[in-house]
Amino acid sequence: MTQRALLLLTVLLGSCTPQEPPTLLKQIQASGEIVVVTRNSATTYYEAAEGAAGLEHDLVQAFARELGINARFVIAENESEVIDSLVTGNANMAAAGLARSKELEQLVQFAPSYQTVKQKLIYRIGTQQPTSVDLLNGKHIEVPANSRYARSLQHLKSRYSKLSWTESPDKDTEELISLVSDGLLEYTITDSHIYRLNRRHYPDLRSAMDISTAERLAWAFQLHTDGSLVEAATNFINAYSKSGDLARLLERYYGAALRSNPVNMTVFHLRIENRLPNYQDLFEKAGARHNLDWRLLASISYQESFWSPQSVSYTGVRGIMMLTRDTAREVGVANRLDPEQAIEGGARYIRKLIDRIPTHIPEPDRVWLALAAYNVGFGHVEDARVLTERLGGNPDKWSDVQQRLPLLSHQKYHKTTTHGYARGVEPVQFVNRIRNYYEALVKIDEEQQNSDQNKAIQLRAPAI
Repeated sequence: MTQRALLLLTVLLGSCTPQEPPTLLKQIQASGEIVVVTRNSATTYYEAAEGAAGLEHDLVQAFARELGINARFVIAENESEVIDSLVTGNANMAAAGLARSKELEQLVQFAPSYQTVKQKLIYRIGTQQPTSVDLLNGKHIEVPANSRYARSLQHLKSRYSKLSWTESPDKDTEELISLVSDGLLEYTITDSHIYRLNRRHYPDLRSAMDISTAERLAWAFQLHTDGSLVEAATNFINAYSKSGDLARLLERYYGAALRSNPVNMTVFHLRIENRLPNYQDLFEKAGARHNLDWRLLASISYQESFWSPQSVSYTGVRGIMMLTRDTAREVGVANRLDPEQAIEGGARYIRKLIDRIPTHIPEPDRVWLALAAYNVGFGHVEDARVLTERLGGNPDKWSDVQQRLPLLSHQKYHKTTTHGYARGVEPVQFVNRIRNYYEALVKIDEEQQNSDQNKAIQLRAPAI
């Protein structure tokens, strides 16, 4: 072979050298989608009135935007299913409130932690508060089966041999919390942030003690990969934390729970005197235009903003009717902080919701169902009506539906519905508070009308 032919052969062989395969991150970016396994819960992922929500959902969406791709969420029922989805390759990552542990680190790899929590023993006021684990002997403790809480109790049993508990295969954490609140269960265990959220709705709940040391919640990934996706997640979490965005997200979801207070009717009556007169004419005009009782509109507004037109919530809703940006756009409100625009837009939106409720449902049930949809979303209210009928209730009666709405936070029920998990206690409380305000306003308004009529009669009466 001549020297020239040998050189040509060398060049040809060099050009056939196989290229390095694309990294996992590059493959995901090329597909345009990352598959994320999560769970339906108030702290991870759920459908709200304004769309998908949850701290894990929002955090993942920010990560996906950073990568220039979309996130597709798949729902698992428990931690075991979450881990299985990763191990079998059915998901690229898990964002499901997982806590780093030696057991899990043998199965998956974690990104840096985005939140620190502690496991807490929960009880109800009126139940004896244990101050140490050895006082739990003989007490009824129930936790979800195969959960971190069960593993914590198992570790404690090595030191407290008489400790016992029940592991429920069909009740999740939030259902057990509600049983404790109702006095049907002595104790359960939950994470500190879950306890904080639920105490807003169950004010009789209390924390007895910490069951665990601080645990770090983090995203999880497949164990044996090239590391490119985990590295991208690590860089994102570190940058998101350094920028302050992570702290703001945690404040959005958990800050309000620290500041929530029970309904105060004394303050409500004060606001009737010093705030309502500034806006009553606007409520009356908007109510007349949309065939709504102005006192109902005013009650909704008080529940939302305490009749404060400059209100801005941690979720970004604002104004005297606390409209979301999307709702404001839908009803033609350009400035949510303008009371006249906001009240008109809120009335138009409430009217649309009422009109979506089946016309065969009588008043006032139709209004209460519409207000529940205003709070939690129309789809979840329809799910609750289906559950109500399935469980032998009347889906056209608010009194029956409000009993089933809280079941949407229980895995046994929400996994059978179209729209999945919802914080079903919230719309019940929302509607009932509005009803309280409405009834008070009606009474005060009628008393005022009677007083005005009596004065008019006295003025017309001839002098004796």
